[in-house]
Amino acid sequence: MDLEIDGDAALVTASSSGLGKASARALAREGSNVVMNGRDEDRLEDAVAEVRADAADGATVVGQPGDLTDPDDIEDLVARTVDEFGGLDHLVTSAGGPPSKPFMETTEREWYEAFDLLVMSVVRTVWEAEEHLRAGDGGTIVNVTSRSVKEAIDGLVLSNSVRMSVIGLEKTLSKELAPDVRANAVLPGSHETPRIEELIEQGVERGEYGSYQDGLNDWGQGIPVGHIGDPMDLGRTVAFLSSPQSQYLNGIAVPIDGGAGASNL
Repeated sequence: MDLEIDGDAALVTASSSGLGKASARALAREGSNVVMNGRDEDRLEDAVAEVRADAADGATVVGQPGDLTDPDDIEDLVARTVDEFGGLDHLVTSAGGPPSKPFMETTEREWYEAFDLLVMSVVRTVWEAEEHLRAGDGGTIVNVTSRSVKEAIDGLVLSNSVRMSVIGLEKTLSKELAPDVRANAVLPGSHETPRIEELIEQGVERGEYGSYQDGLNDWGQGIPVGHIGDPMDLGRTVAFLSSPQSQYLNGIAVPIDGGAGASNL
């Protein structure tokens, strides 16, 4: 299927690794010009080179370092995209996860930091991007959040609580920015990201798993499709939601979890 986003301009935040990088890769494979972002300049440079090597002919991929909790960095991020490509058609927001803790061990400071990272980063990026998204022929926003907005996950009180705000924002934007801009969200379950790889490798070192594959198989237990996701499973969905092929999808939140969730809605 031709997604018809060849030559479009896309910005993907927190895309130097994991699901953000997969989203950038999927967009670049479809011919979109992409600005990638991350705080670690060396890791970002490596990620840009990797995505650029896999991009469609003619697609340009560049990196813009920046901290998503710094409003000035966000302003620079959007400005770089517009300066580089002459506009902005697709915004994909992603961010690292907050600490994994139970409620009574979570500090007030950690609550504010999680809100700043997960919610205000999206708010500020949309503030900066809105006029550019409206100026094109069908701008899109895709928010990468977590399946924890559907079902609370043990030990992840910050993610369970704070990410809900992003979904409320996404739904609001889908109405307030329409018809010029569509806003949707994806809710990832377990994917084979560097974080999961690290946890499995630690399990191998502790003797919990006989091999990395054993650990990977264990993580897949309980998932109806039988395995955890490849990050590109999510990336391809992000590219689809950014394309005219999904033109009647607006204000939705798509679980990408292999059927692991038990929620009816």
